[in-house]
Amino acid sequence: MSATAIIERLAGVSPGSPLGAVLDRRAEIMALSQAAHDAVLIPRDPGGIDHALRAALAERMSVHLGNADLAAHYREMLEAAGSTVELAGIADPAQPALSAGRTAATVRHVDMVTKSPRDASGADIQALREAGISEPDIVRISELVAFVNYQARVIAGLKLLVGRL
Repeated sequence: MSATAIIERLAGVSPGSPLGAVLDRRAEIMALSQAAHDAVLIPRDPGGIDHALRAALAERMSVHLGNADLAAHYREMLEAAGSTVELAGIADPAQPALSAGRTAATVRHVDMVTKSPRDASGADIQALREAGISEPDIVRISELVAFVNYQARVIAGLKLLVGRL
């Protein structure tokens, strides 16, 4: 399913509705959302962050953002990518946190930027480097955080408009 369809479906936008017609006129923006979804969640070269970990992190962010439907979507992606007990734990913020290593540093960073973006600083990027995360993977993590937060906010905004147009 495309990101466009995901956003529209999770926001409750009906095809042919007034809001659906507005989104049809913004097809380029929705197509760019699709391209971002594919590039961030299922890239051809995932680097050091495989598709399953990306889906687990996206589900975790969706839970933090209070979007159960988006979390369920990413849970399906995680299952398709090959979930493990560890990845299921990463996806669920209620599970005990990992204590050390690259993945633990990634999870801490994703949580902080999703829940308290104003608190982010250069020291947080340095902590990722010190955990052994490469510069390209730091960029990949940042792209993932930015996209999932964008997607959740677009869905929330569209939900406010459903039935009002």
